[in-house]
Amino acid sequence: MAYSKILRRLREEKTNYRKRGTMLMGKRDFVTVNITNENTLVQILTPGMTGDKVVASAHSRYLLEKGWKGSRKSVPAAYLTGYLAGKKAIGKGAKGAIMYTGTRRFTQRMAAALKGIIDAGLEVPADPERFPAKERINGEHLTVKNEVSKIKSAIDSEVK
Repeated sequence: MAYSKILRRLREEKTNYRKRGTMLMGKRDFVTVNITNENTLVQILTPGMTGDKVVASAHSRYLLEKGWKGSRKSVPAAYLTGYLAGKKAIGKGAKGAIMYTGTRRFTQRMAAALKGIIDAGLEVPADPERFPAKERINGEHLTVKNEVSKIKSAIDSEVK
């Protein structure tokens, strides 16, 4: 019996090659949201056979520069990070994208980041029922109630 080698990224459960193959055939930009123990990272990428090219990227550490006092992995922080990434992508000529989760589950924080991207003006197909409630996006359940709109207007004035 012959030995067949399993691809490393498949073995480590990092890449779903069937989902990635269909995404590559679509030839559309795609959005990835990575939420770590401390931060949120949102990227808009263009797929390619030699590797993906990053169109725009936003990290939740940027929120600290704008006076953010809350957690950088919360629902409002994910929304603001997605909003910043969407504004940057539009500034670089992107029009639309699709959400790519890879092997990870679609969570409320990912949905909040996706809502931020859509609110920034990027066209992404999504079901509005999957988004978190407006109260959670605005941080009314946290101590950052008024900061979300303040930082959103700061992003608008800086990224054009």
